[in-house]
Amino acid sequence: MADIRPFMSIRPEKGKAAKIAALPYDVYNRKEATVEVEKNPESFLKIDRAETGYPLSVDMYDEKVYQRAHDLLWGMVEDGSFIRDQKKCYYIYELTMNGRTQTGITACASIDDYLNGVIKKHENTRAEKEADRIHHVDACNAQTGPIFLAYRSNPVINEIVEKVKAGEAEYDFTSEDGIRHRVFEISDDDKIAAISQAFENMADIYIADGHHRAASAVKVGLKRREEHPDYDGTEEFNYFLSVLFPDDQLMIMDYNRVVKDLNGYSFQSFYKEMKKRFDVTEITDQKEKRPQEKGSFTMYMEGHWFLCKFREDDLAAVADDPVKSLDVSMLQDLLLHPVLGIGDPKTDGRIDFVGGIRGMDELVRRCEEDCSVAFAMYPTSITELFSVADAGKLMPPKSTWFEPKLRSGLFIHSLE
Repeated sequence: MADIRPFMSIRPEKGKAAKIAALPYDVYNRKEATVEVEKNPESFLKIDRAETGYPLSVDMYDEKVYQRAHDLLWGMVEDGSFIRDQKKCYYIYELTMNGRTQTGITACASIDDYLNGVIKKHENTRAEKEADRIHHVDACNAQTGPIFLAYRSNPVINEIVEKVKAGEAEYDFTSEDGIRHRVFEISDDDKIAAISQAFENMADIYIADGHHRAASAVKVGLKRREEHPDYDGTEEFNYFLSVLFPDDQLMIMDYNRVVKDLNGYSFQSFYKEMKKRFDVTEITDQKEKRPQEKGSFTMYMEGHWFLCKFREDDLAAVADDPVKSLDVSMLQDLLLHPVLGIGDPKTDGRIDFVGGIRGMDELVRRCEEDCSVAFAMYPTSITELFSVADAGKLMPPKSTWFEPKLRSGLFIHSLE
């Protein structure tokens, strides 16, 4: 049973949503975030990345940075830039990219469901990355960036969503990157009850993206429980801000690899090694340089593209293992580690990762500038992600790239 509840959102005044909405805090480095805030002073990045208001001499983790985030947030509530809803609602958040639409339910998920495994994870988190968001949530007394959750598509929720979307949107704008964002409020008691019941009937919810934000929100909730030993479980700090999407609407893009050198191999000797391990053919039609099916990848090296396919024996050997059978795992186990000497892709500086949103030309550019070989992967599927999480296992690093990205600042969940 998943406890996914409505909440009273703090959200932008209708005319300011487009200016306030910002990409997630971790999309930018400090310099990029500062430039973005200078370009658009109303961007929510000034709160999510409050160090943008200070010179580089100020540590981005300084206490005053988090205090500034708090002051900016609640100052915008006071001046009317943000409004407070007076009733607990669900919200529909629709994103359209390149003519393709995905529609989620914005709500609050239970930290207990995270702790007891109803909300399933597929990545480990790192304490140093959690620490910043723990401090940010705690100082702001609010969650400002939603966690991207997924569930198996449900006809009851689908029907309600379509009915509500036939009405007028609270927000309807297109961001600079061409993504259209629409938000609708679900305030009808019957619809709220039906959605709540539909989620209660679900045994599993999955974190698609935002493992560190989720872990941070949960740890703040546990901290508040210690501070309030008389808590009864209904307090807002027992829940964290989420947008939940049905699995059949989600798009996972490829997450590609570039490697700095050939580990002592020449072009010819490396090509011979590839031919020993995979079925390799040179690509002459440039339209086919992106892999078209699971069990294959493409390689760019020395100005040439090659189609590479895993062999049947290798596929059969890992067919029953949801992690080892992932294409990214097989590439690591059959090539990156034994041939190129990359033991741990999380820490090895010789490998880098390129999100599919950047396209195939980015792989060519990297090979022309600072790398020797690039591997373009077929995207991991949402079914594969669910299978890994259901098995209680972890995905390899950089296995999934979700698009479009949820905007921060459209929904804020106060912890009081």
